[in-house]
Amino acid sequence: MADLNVEVERGDAATLVRLDGDLDKLTAPQLKDCLVKLLAEGRVRVVIDAGQLEFCDSSGLWALVEHQRRVAARAGSLCLVGVHGVLQRVLDVTGLKAAFDDVLRAER
Repeated sequence: MADLNVEVERGDAATLVRLDGDLDKLTAPQLKDCLVKLLAEGRVRVVIDAGQLEFCDSSGLWALVEHQRRVAARAGSLCLVGVHGVLQRVLDVTGLKAAFDDVLRAER
C-alpha cells in the first residue's frame, strides 16, 4: 500500500504543502481533501513542495491540475517546487507544466 505524508504550513503570503511518499490513485484523495479544506479557509496561494515525492501517477497529477483550476478561479496561484523524477518527466512530456503558475525543479 502506498503512503503519502502531507504537511501543511500556513503562512501570511502563501500556504506550503509538503508531500512525502507516493501520490497515486490511492493517496490522491488525501491530497485533494487537504487542498479543498485549504480553499474553504480562503487559502488561494498554495506552494506544493514535491521534493520528497517519490512517485506521481495520473491520479496525483490530476489532483494538482484540478486544484490549480480552483485557485485560479479565485485569482489565486498554485506553484510546484522541488519537482524531480517521475513528476518532472510527466509534466515535461504532457506539456502540463504550463498549466501551473510556476514549476521549479529540484536542485540535484
